[in-house]
Amino acid sequence: MAMGRRKESRQEPLFVTAEQLPRSQGHPFYKALNALLAEAGFDRWIEKRCQAFYEQVETRGQRSIPPGVYFRMLLVGYFEGIDSQRGIAWRCSDSLSLREFLGLTLNESSPEHSTLSLTRRRLPVEVFEEVFQFVLKIASEKKLLSGKTVGVDSTTLEADAAMKSIVRRDTGEGWKAYVVRLMREEGVIAPGEEPSDEEVRRFDRNRKDKKVSNEEWVSETDPEAKIARMKDGTTHLAYKAEHVVDLESDLILAAEIRSADHADPHTLVDSVLKAEENLQAIGCEHSIEEVAADKGYHSVATLEQCQSLGFRTYIPEPTRKNDWTWTDKTPEDQRAVMGNRQRVRRAKGKQLQKRRSEVCERTFAHVCETGGMRRSWLEGLTEVTKRYLIATAAHNLGRVMWKLLGVGKPRRLQGRNVAVWAAFAAVWAALDWLLRSQTDRAEQPAGLVAPAPIVARLAG
Repeated sequence: MAMGRRKESRQEPLFVTAEQLPRSQGHPFYKALNALLAEAGFDRWIEKRCQAFYEQVETRGQRSIPPGVYFRMLLVGYFEGIDSQRGIAWRCSDSLSLREFLGLTLNESSPEHSTLSLTRRRLPVEVFEEVFQFVLKIASEKKLLSGKTVGVDSTTLEADAAMKSIVRRDTGEGWKAYVVRLMREEGVIAPGEEPSDEEVRRFDRNRKDKKVSNEEWVSETDPEAKIARMKDGTTHLAYKAEHVVDLESDLILAAEIRSADHADPHTLVDSVLKAEENLQAIGCEHSIEEVAADKGYHSVATLEQCQSLGFRTYIPEPTRKNDWTWTDKTPEDQRAVMGNRQRVRRAKGKQLQKRRSEVCERTFAHVCETGGMRRSWLEGLTEVTKRYLIATAAHNLGRVMWKLLGVGKPRRLQGRNVAVWAAFAAVWAALDWLLRSQTDRAEQPAGLVAPAPIVARLAG
């Protein structure tokens, strides 16, 4: 066979037949995920839910993207580890297998990032919460959700605002103008003199009692973002993400986004109640009974409130120099603290702490690190919440796929026998078609769920 040579300049053909267009066999993971969503009736449900937020009669402009396509693109952002909407739009337009996952024909163009932004702003946050609950319902129907014992933990998310954008709340001065005023007040420079940037940095570096508090400073770009210390020790404008995780199934029951200056003890009860609300919304037969958290959540008021709500807490006490003084506290406070202390010291309490540290940290690793949510490119608490809810819903979908198929993300197929997986996907589709052709379509689900042992044997 003669060697082909790459041409620097080429002429595109004038006509291309349909048979000549490039096609994709599809990704086995995304094909199985589409079957799972079709079985649950996701597209018809989300279209009906979002109908009220669109124009009922098309009058001008092009048609908007279907809600099912929009939310699938956000799922792609999690599974592919893409943090920005521009990156998601480019990845979907560049991949034939992702276009098949979205349900786009060869003559349709994939949505642009501006369309994703318009759709996000059009839909209220309640729709994103209901999508999160819809995924939880899928897990509950697959008998994967327990919901009795939960773990709570939080992390910081870098906001889409720089520290250079902060200004004084009282005077409206920026950082440089504020430091220059201090230099003039201390007589370092003359009243009309303008220092260089190096002189400003040197003075700011050496001055005493230097601090940046949220009571004195605010960001002009994103006023809802707060100054916080990140996990790596740096200081940024950030938000706080708090997960309530089912310790048995690794599913996230609630994902709350709050300001970064909210202390952990003040938000624990609200997050657990939100998880309980999600469980009740999907009709789960179980309710939360036990709550495990780290010592940063320990507070007398929090423990007493959990006790009054019927939650058994497993929260270690931080190291104290002196023992508790109960003269200024109620008997209910003392019972809550002592009961929590006894439970933590038991073997079950130690096991729950070990399980909590493993499971909760793993959810943050999946969602924030490999899922692309550590850095937010959106402004405002509501907009960040919308994006983060779908990322955590995608994480729950990945856990369901892992329980059913043995693979929770498409990258897990690397190094495995992809040909075997492709053959299995074809057999799966043939069985689905055969079952539908022999029975009434209205009574059959839109897809089949493959038994996990068979898939594990094929994938191994």
